[in-house]
Amino acid sequence: MGIPCGRHGLPLSVDEENEMYIYGDMTQEELDREYSPSSCVPQFSAHLTRYATDSDRAREILDHRLDVRYGPGAAELLDFYPPRRPQAPLFVFVHGGHWQEMNKEASAFAAPDLVEQGAGFIAVGYGLAPDHGIGSMVTSIRRALGWIASHAAELGTRRDLLFAGGSSAGAHLVAMALCAAAEEPWDVSGTVLLSGVYDLEPVRLSYVNDKVRMDGSAAAANSPIHHLPLATAKVIVARGAAETAEYARQHVDFVNALAHRGLRPVDLTVAGRDHFDLPFDLGRRGTALGDAVLTQMGL
Repeated sequence: MGIPCGRHGLPLSVDEENEMYIYGDMTQEELDREYSPSSCVPQFSAHLTRYATDSDRAREILDHRLDVRYGPGAAELLDFYPPRRPQAPLFVFVHGGHWQEMNKEASAFAAPDLVEQGAGFIAVGYGLAPDHGIGSMVTSIRRALGWIASHAAELGTRRDLLFAGGSSAGAHLVAMALCAAAEEPWDVSGTVLLSGVYDLEPVRLSYVNDKVRMDGSAAAANSPIHHLPLATAKVIVARGAAETAEYARQHVDFVNALAHRGLRPVDLTVAGRDHFDLPFDLGRRGTALGDAVLTQMGL
């Protein structure tokens, strides 16, 4: 298990006599750094470029249907990469980007591996901050999952073979959608949560909220850790070893909260991976994450 980078062991950025703690024992500067995953990954922009180039490559080599509408919102569209055999598992991916960046077009990088292993793949789009609030995003992901479930047959799968996952903000949205969906008539057979944030209160106090614009009520209402259980029994909670201390804490707290609810999540801290490159392993056999995901999907 890697040692998370972050504020622990770092010198204070302000004079101790004048510092103001914003959350726990963190100053504003420290809290902002903790919720900036790139502070651990100097080469993060190369990973973002690879998301786009690998997704372009997926569209070159795979069958696909782009911009399939699942809801009335302008951004409520999905891209579908069909499986090569009928009644195959289908993996639904929700991108990250601090709820304010990224898109579905750069989120198909895992499609070739998953299709090769026998699954279908969907990249989901949703409206971003500041034009859309957190609650609206959660509603979009719930709507997407419901639409996919109701169209399972035409997507080459079955309702009991749907798997959903996301990275960073996407992990939060999937987790929250599954919390809120406990009474819905559809289900998800398993979920994969990568480098997620499950308690939004510290995020609300950080620079991330400049665009996301949550108040305390919205942060509490949309924090999955306060709204368990999830509407699925199969859960993978994973992060890269090179994450900030706060991302590591959020991971541990959520795993413990799931266990307290009687679930047995697969708990992965992946050596040699960080916040940005971990998603590349989603369907890659022979990696810690890929093997866990394929096992969850019965592949």
